[in-house]
Amino acid sequence: MQKKTAEEDGTAREDDMAQRKSLNVNGKAVRITIDDPDMPLLYALRDNLALHGPRFGCGLAQCGACTVHINGKAVRSCVTPLSSLTAQQKVVTLEGLGTPQRLHPVQRAFIEEQAVQCGYCINGMIMESTAFLAKTKKPTEAQVKDALANNLCRCGTHARIVKAVMRAAGA
Repeated sequence: MQKKTAEEDGTAREDDMAQRKSLNVNGKAVRITIDDPDMPLLYALRDNLALHGPRFGCGLAQCGACTVHINGKAVRSCVTPLSSLTAQQKVVTLEGLGTPQRLHPVQRAFIEEQAVQCGYCINGMIMESTAFLAKTKKPTEAQVKDALANNLCRCGTHARIVKAVMRAAGA
């Protein structure tokens, strides 16, 4: 008879089941202790690394509040399991785009256009806009609206958000 592992027989302690995961977040190599490899990236960013730019919204990748960049592509972190990431992939959060002393042009444009009201959507709007503008240098207003269509804004600052993205595109 084979001896069961502690995990199989239910006697494993939490410490025994914890794993270490290496990530590259905002240009820094980090190691996170996790209990579940399928834990969403969003939870690791917020709970383990205290990065609060990405927000929990719907948990279904439908609102955009949790958007981060992975290798320059806008990705919904609420449905991205840690197990799908490698240490070579570059994860960038809102905090990694710029600093208070040197804002990213999109962050600056959002401030200048006063595109923030309640703040629920702003992380997703900025992260999606930044990825979009990296590919589309001179967008039309229609292209901006289309690029941001899958990001929910409940307080109605859509017009100011579009103006901010257009401003950033011209910067």
